[in-house]
Amino acid sequence: MKALTYIGLAIFLMGLTLFSGSIFLGSFELKQSDLTTFLESKGIKNELLEKELQDAVITGEQMDIFTFSSKVRGALEKNNAHYDALIAKYDAEKDWTKKGEQYQYRINEKDFRAMSFSLAKKSGKGFIVENRGLMWFLTFGLGILGALLFILPQLKLLGPPGIKNNGVYHNPATNRGWIAWLVLIYLVTFYILLYFMADYVVNWTFILDPISKSLSGGEASQWFVYGFLYCVIMVVMAVRMYIKYRHNKYQIVRTTSVLFFQIVIAFLIPEIMTSLNMPAYDFKNAFPLDYDFFFDWNLDSLINSGGVGLFILVWGIVLTVIIVPVMVYFFGKRWYCSWVCGCGGLAETLGDPYRQHSSKKMISWKLERWLIHSVLVFSLVMTLVTLYCYFTGASSFIGIPSNWIKDTYSVLIGAWFAGVIGTGFYPIFGNRVWCRFGCPLAAYLGFVQRFKSRFRITTNGGQCISCGNCSTYCEMGIDVRAYAQKGENIIRSSCVGCGVCSAVCPRGVLKLENGPLDGRINPTDVLLGNDVDLMDYVNNKKIS
Repeated sequence: MKALTYIGLAIFLMGLTLFSGSIFLGSFELKQSDLTTFLESKGIKNELLEKELQDAVITGEQMDIFTFSSKVRGALEKNNAHYDALIAKYDAEKDWTKKGEQYQYRINEKDFRAMSFSLAKKSGKGFIVENRGLMWFLTFGLGILGALLFILPQLKLLGPPGIKNNGVYHNPATNRGWIAWLVLIYLVTFYILLYFMADYVVNWTFILDPISKSLSGGEASQWFVYGFLYCVIMVVMAVRMYIKYRHNKYQIVRTTSVLFFQIVIAFLIPEIMTSLNMPAYDFKNAFPLDYDFFFDWNLDSLINSGGVGLFILVWGIVLTVIIVPVMVYFFGKRWYCSWVCGCGGLAETLGDPYRQHSSKKMISWKLERWLIHSVLVFSLVMTLVTLYCYFTGASSFIGIPSNWIKDTYSVLIGAWFAGVIGTGFYPIFGNRVWCRFGCPLAAYLGFVQRFKSRFRITTNGGQCISCGNCSTYCEMGIDVRAYAQKGENIIRSSCVGCGVCSAVCPRGVLKLENGPLDGRINPTDVLLGNDVDLMDYVNNKKIS
């Protein structure tokens, strides 16, 4: 079995190395016809920009991706520098008309990156472009095969059922050792490249072009790579979950649920909608997690898409305002965070080996409350400003520019917090960094769960042996053992109802329940009533 493990690891590392190293392969050469077609398709009428790009990359030379992208970026920067100088000149002359005209020729940061990526996509040549199927097998294929061969023996497939945590703090991959830090560096680098330097990894999109064309009819973008990789990782790590938790039906069904919602609802359906000329939409994504739902470009796209677009608009509002709180009332926060959400799905599969790293310290809890609620307020303010500017035609609200607040949120929260930090830091800070400290939807769900929900985790304090497994493996940083020892219900707003605390308990102390509201024990009230018997509280309600 050990030999199979080592073989699987070697094959996986081979696939990962080829996938990572593929960004250095191939050559890039842009033709004049491709440039002209691209500018026309984008409606860009800027002779200076066209000339700068011609001089930079239409040279008849074949370049590597880094040289090609740096020259494209240089041309775009020269274009912006020219018009920035004109804007400053007309500003000094107080010629507001001419000043305003110059802004249309500048390339903003978002379009800057998109243009650089699109031109690289049109210019690629070489082995990967000519052998996409083979490259898929050498990268994704070997990675999947190697991971499965590594996982099966490690989890002792033929052994008795049960969760084996022996040695979890003695393995450098799961005890914040050198392997964990290497994984962190790789994940952080991956997210930075994907979000901010997609042109550098354009070769990854060539590998997946055939799959993208079969689903949506178009070539793969960096977001298709992200979505496809997301699904592949979840499926592979779900195999690990099925084996590890095969004695627990709740975990089996929950894992199956997040796979379905991610692969079918979040990935396949939006791709198919695109192929049918419909707006791509993830029907499980609720505001404010779907923070750009009320952005002007999205509203215009939905309104202009006819009946389907209007249905999506109404569905998004109903999902946020009605369905989410009603479902939390009956089933708790877990129905979304642990059964539906893609972020939670990745955390529960890829992140499961790191769940023990979630800090249980009081300072972490205080930081959690301040951060997650600050992000929620930020998202609400951004949305109010956006909607006000959309319906009034203004560019700002009480001095807050609409574009500035949207771009700030997109970069700081949507990219850095949710992506780079939220996933990249799994190996060191646990698998629910984003869900615990940053997700605005989790904060919204938490308010409802804490004060108006039938969900709770009940405890049988008399059976607790204080082994600490429940607290160790709580991914949300809750000291579950402290509740269990006192026999208190757990109704914390941060609890996502993953049920792992119950799964790792050797005595059956913990149980996930949905019951009447008057059966929810408020731990604060219990702690204040020092001389009151807990059973009297439950049965006779002597505490008001």
